[in-house]
Amino acid sequence: MTIDYLNGSNVVSLMPRRAEQQFSAIKEVEAYWERLRNGRPVPSRAEIDPRGMQNALEYAFILERIAPGVARFRLAGMHLTDLMGMEVRGMPLTAMLLPEARKQMSEVLEAVCQTPQVTTLTLKSARGIGRAPLEAKLLLCPLKSDFGDVNRVLGCLQAKGEIGRQPRRFDILEVGTRPLLTDELFPADLPPVRVDLPKMPVETAPAKTEGASANKGDTQDKPRVPFLRLVADNDA
Repeated sequence: MTIDYLNGSNVVSLMPRRAEQQFSAIKEVEAYWERLRNGRPVPSRAEIDPRGMQNALEYAFILERIAPGVARFRLAGMHLTDLMGMEVRGMPLTAMLLPEARKQMSEVLEAVCQTPQVTTLTLKSARGIGRAPLEAKLLLCPLKSDFGDVNRVLGCLQAKGEIGRQPRRFDILEVGTRPLLTDELFPADLPPVRVDLPKMPVETAPAKTEGASANKGDTQDKPRVPFLRLVADNDA
């Protein structure tokens, strides 16, 4: 049942708010990630502090991208272990998906790291023997490694319903994306920036004057070495 409050011509639905309450861990992890990046495109894995999302830790996880479209669990909360009936660390994320949904999940993972983007997926685990239907939300937020590559993912998976017989694997019902490198941040039509480096001053030898002493002539005739040198940095 949907309950709407009417205020003049405005209609306010409670359904989005109920969805946030139902999957509160998803909202907490995403809000923490947004605070962490603080306007930057992507925060670093080293900045993650579990205390910043302590109410959602059992649903949270960190992935490492090890190949195109393949990411394995480095850390995972107990809710994921309960869903699979086993420890998931070291397993690929696609292990929690039905076989027919794994290709799409690989494409989503690649887009999260390469675009980069934040992705929220709506999942469902069908009814079976000893298994009631499960609905779930999956959040994937990109992170940089210590080397600056976007190959880590902060995620959250929260399912609602009785888990029943394990393992529970999911199908993908809906995918929502939010690119992080927008045209507002990086306009494509900006002209290239030209930087004119200042010319190095070069001191020349002073002109000879008549009557200059012979013992001073040798030192005055030689040009002095410029006081600036251009050094090539081959490590850049």
